[in-house]
Amino acid sequence: MRLTAWGAFALLAASVLANNPVHAAGDAAAGKKVFSKCMACHDLAVDKNKIGPSLHGVVGRTAGTLPSFEAKYSDAMKQAGAGGLVWDETNIAAYMKAPKEKVPGNKMAFPGLKDDADIANVIAYIEEASK
Repeated sequence: MRLTAWGAFALLAASVLANNPVHAAGDAAAGKKVFSKCMACHDLAVDKNKIGPSLHGVVGRTAGTLPSFEAKYSDAMKQAGAGGLVWDETNIAAYMKAPKEKVPGNKMAFPGLKDDADIANVIAYIEEASK
């Protein structure tokens, strides 16, 4: 009986996690505060661009391909996308940490976030705000 109960629990837990992904390293509430550093240039509303593109739905997007910002992307960002750069959590984290290293020649003037926890939190916030 115990084995059956544990098996049922494991299946339930797997189902919950599959349907409600957990941001293993990020806290969206904390990320909202850190995102204030990004707000001068970026918005999270759909296609609401500022100096930089809207970050709504950026996770999973190919770099340099947001149609409403297409004319404003740097050649470097367009080339990065053409070369296969997709904004997954790993690539976003590397870009947030050192934008000029991840995509040399891009237009983003921000030097990057240095704290890995801040980066993880911002990514969690962007994902949460993009739902």
